[in-house]
Amino acid sequence: MADTFGPVRGTNDADSAAGADSSADSGGSRKEPIRVLVVDDHALFRRGLEIVLAQEEDIQVVGEAGDGAEAVDKAADLLPDIVLMDVRMPKRGGIEACTSIKEVAPSAKIIMLTISDEEADLYEAIKAGATGYLLKEISTDEVATAIRAVADGQSQISPSMASKLLTEFKSMIQRTDERRLVPAPRLTERELEVLKLVATGMNNRDIAKELFISENTVKNHVRNILEKLQLHSRMEAVVYAMREKILEIR
Repeated sequence: MADTFGPVRGTNDADSAAGADSSADSGGSRKEPIRVLVVDDHALFRRGLEIVLAQEEDIQVVGEAGDGAEAVDKAADLLPDIVLMDVRMPKRGGIEACTSIKEVAPSAKIIMLTISDEEADLYEAIKAGATGYLLKEISTDEVATAIRAVADGQSQISPSMASKLLTEFKSMIQRTDERRLVPAPRLTERELEVLKLVATGMNNRDIAKELFISENTVKNHVRNILEKLQLHSRMEAVVYAMREKILEIR
């Protein structure tokens, strides 16, 4: 069963073994098994994960779901420690479900397990509250290791995706530095309020509720902010807010 998902590319075997030993030690110190909810739209894949994880004494699969909507309901009922979830699924995708799962099961930590190596999916998943982002090319042994690591408070991102994240973040910082040479356009008080909430990771619906305005009005504000600041994405707006000290990150 160890080759179900294929080998991890670019990882060091010695490091992986050390990580597994460390995780096993921490897992062994737990009084209760790590409760896992498996979410994927392919029943065969869910079953494969359950069989693999059933071999781990410190991990217990407590439920499964076939889409994001069902995942939210199951998370509310089961209160899992870890939600192992695909990104793209019918009815409701994993990224969209992240925020709702964090609302109904605040202590649950979410690991995205997906074939999507798109940077946009990685950024959105992290903003939505995911603690891990793993590609399905990883080995089954590393799935268990990642579950233990995230349960212990660590973040887990596939090496290739982590590299993309760092490269894009550096690029955004550089573009922000270049723009600082030109005086930034003034934002209205309402636009500043919206920008602060965008930078905290809120989606348009939540911002609308927070400010008691319509979701369409929020969309218009976000569009105006990006146009005024000559930014291309919400992620760039987060970096801008941090660099301009509009939002203080602790």
